[in-house]
Amino acid sequence: MIQNGLGRLLRPFVRLSRLPSRFAAMERSVRRMETSHREHRREIQQALAQLMLPAESVWRRQPPLLDASVPGERVFEQSAMCRQDSFQQPYFSYWTRRLGERLRYHRKLWEFVFVSQALWERGVCARGRRGLGFGVGREPLAALFASEGVAVTATDLAPDGVVEAGWQATNQHAGGKEALRNSVVCPDDLFDRNVEFRFCDMNHVAADLVGYDFCWSACALEHLGSIEKGLAFIERSINCLVPGGWAVHTTEYNVSSDKETVDNLGTVLFRRRDLEALAQRLRAKGHEVATMDWSPGEGPVDRYLDMPPYRPDPHLKMMLSGFTTTSIGIIVRRGLGT
Repeated sequence: MIQNGLGRLLRPFVRLSRLPSRFAAMERSVRRMETSHREHRREIQQALAQLMLPAESVWRRQPPLLDASVPGERVFEQSAMCRQDSFQQPYFSYWTRRLGERLRYHRKLWEFVFVSQALWERGVCARGRRGLGFGVGREPLAALFASEGVAVTATDLAPDGVVEAGWQATNQHAGGKEALRNSVVCPDDLFDRNVEFRFCDMNHVAADLVGYDFCWSACALEHLGSIEKGLAFIERSINCLVPGGWAVHTTEYNVSSDKETVDNLGTVLFRRRDLEALAQRLRAKGHEVATMDWSPGEGPVDRYLDMPPYRPDPHLKMMLSGFTTTSIGIIVRRGLGT
């Protein structure tokens, strides 16, 4: 009887002693479920990608490189979104050649062409002008503008900031002027004469970076830590310009939602509401903001949604953190009286 009573008293302690092994079993079960979930997610993504991918005749070795000897006229009177039909125009082939790129349906190429064409048609991509590039990485734009006689100040994050931001292994960071040299785009003598390089944190732009006819960034400001920091950078970049100077920036745009988005992370997704609020802020300060063309495009490549691991082609829209995103270009002119 005493033994039975003691057994009843000890029973809860026996159960407690088994808890660590039970927790360990639960953790193993959770890990198996997570592994299974990742595997199923990858399988679903691959299946969807194959189902959604347009016929190869639509995108492989397409669009054709057209014979174009001059840029377009009044192409980007409005700010715009990356779309398939842009790639099929003569001006796009012109800038693709000038940039030393291969014509393909890729949104990064669209960003380079958008910046080039927008600045060229506003008359500032010319000899005697001064241009300021932010977060330039290894892009060809600094060399392109230098080839036109523009005095270019190219900037990128200092090496210690690169490690903190996680850019060390991406091969997209410019550690100095030599990383921007591109003899296909700009002869070395012109490059040496017209390009200077400085380190610059886009969240803390140096006060002496002023007096430029134009400035640009290509898909850099979404990596500044938050949506608000990205918008604040655009405002700050305008202070680098002479009155009447132009700022042209491209960034990540959330196509699928104007409410939920990604914020306060390494890559953020700007919504329509964010960019419209920015336009109001800038206009209130006396600046001109080009009206946005919000059309996402209706071509088969526009409708294709690329998923990780991302394809080299076609790649106009992609899935990122559960949202559909693409590139968008913003054009701002500093007010003449500011």
